Amino acid sequence: MDRGTHGQRLDASRLGAQLGERATLVQFSSAFCQPCRATRRTLLEVAGMVEGVAHIEIDAEAHLALVRELDITKTPTVLVLDAEGEVVRRASGRPRTVDVVAALGHAI
Repeated sequence: MDRGTHGQRLDASRLGAQLGERATLVQFSSAFCQPCRATRRTLLEVAGMVEGVAHIEIDAEAHLALVRELDITKTPTVLVLDAEGEVVRRASGRPRTVDVVAALGHAI
């Protein structure tokens, strides 16, 4: 996972769901994206293993202003947020579980 654009902060009102107590995995998906389904399973699994971590999935097509603001160019794209909602890592494509856990290490 790549480093995030520091200074970008997201909150519950912009994401439509509560942030995790310790970190949040934000997934941008689209309806017919096969890798998005696998990514959802991976992120839910990791969020279930690490206390205080939430997973939020956002339909990219329904949130175009946010997609443009965050420069999301393909799905799935995953943003890792710290407890304050700052983007600390981002990646496009289907992530491996080990990479998601490592990225959380930068957020927690």
